[in-house]
Amino acid sequence: MIGSLALVGMLLGTMSVGMLTDRLGRRRIMLASITMFSVCMLLTAFAPSAEIFGALRFLTGLGLGGIVPTCIALTVEYARKERRQIANAVMFSGYSVGGVAASLLAINLLQHVEFRWLYAIGALPLVTLLPVAWKLLPESVAYLARTGRTGEAKATADRFGLIYSDIVSSDDTARGTAAGSSLRIIFTRKFLLSTILFALANFCGLLLVYGLNTWLPQIMRQAGFNLGDSLTFLLVLNAGAIIGSISASVVADRIGIKKVVTASFLLAFVAILMLTLQLPLAMLLVIVAFAGLGSVGTQILVGGYCATHYPQSLSATALSWSLGVGRIGAICGPIIGGAVASLAFGWQMNFYMFAIFAVLGAVVVFTVPRRLRA
Repeated sequence: MIGSLALVGMLLGTMSVGMLTDRLGRRRIMLASITMFSVCMLLTAFAPSAEIFGALRFLTGLGLGGIVPTCIALTVEYARKERRQIANAVMFSGYSVGGVAASLLAINLLQHVEFRWLYAIGALPLVTLLPVAWKLLPESVAYLARTGRTGEAKATADRFGLIYSDIVSSDDTARGTAAGSSLRIIFTRKFLLSTILFALANFCGLLLVYGLNTWLPQIMRQAGFNLGDSLTFLLVLNAGAIIGSISASVVADRIGIKKVVTASFLLAFVAILMLTLQLPLAMLLVIVAFAGLGSVGTQILVGGYCATHYPQSLSATALSWSLGVGRIGAICGPIIGGAVASLAFGWQMNFYMFAIFAVLGAVVVFTVPRRLRA
């Protein structure tokens, strides 16, 4: 339950950020979100009871929920048009680097120190990342244009070597900053189908990410591996996501993101099914690496696809909506995994369930319509 509270907080934080960026801008949202989740991580380390611990995990998730859609939107906006997918993948690889670092810290520290120290380490962005972001992070060009600061928007684009017309369309400034305007637009007839399908794609992707990250070590222990090997599977899952998503994004910039995301979901399906086979440890680790690309890596690609499918002025709102719905999948992944495990049908049944959602994700992405050009 405590694990799910953090994800519920991320759901609400992610859903809220799209409306807030229309008013406050992406830079302010990013700085406020970094501050909130870092402070709450530090407080979690000193939580005196399970109830307060859970409440702080919820607040941490609330702050962290604003980071992902804002980060994707800013990264894609500030990348060259023909390099947006690789830029997003390199940025988002930080998620998997964090997953690898967390696994290594857990393996090496939990034998010697109390678990609270891991939460204290999670507060480091307050003193390492926040000051750098405060000094160097620029505001969104699309936001500046929409708020009537056209001169500042063009000057910012020039300063970073961007093509202004690649970011701001002719009708962006006409929309203004009316409350909820971006949210209304992504549900108009022009974008409705895409908005629904991206929400479903994120649901499937995040269910795989959080389901596998939560249950993979336990499933592999049930399959007969020791604790050290089981944690190694988790490390390899995230390492595979780093290498795989960056490689796949290079291909996506050349042949199109839709084909690559669909193929990545199908790769997850095949890799997860192969994990049910009684194979040597070395071969299973390779398969887990491909499963990392197909789950965590695919989720990175889905975010990049969504950000480039919509006009830049709408990308943060579209991302926050689709990722917000996707957070329901993140909550369901660990819960469904636990429910399936409790049925005692065998450890393979968890993998069969995850494989079904991988296929569903491929079908959903394949159905996304082409982006309508202005």
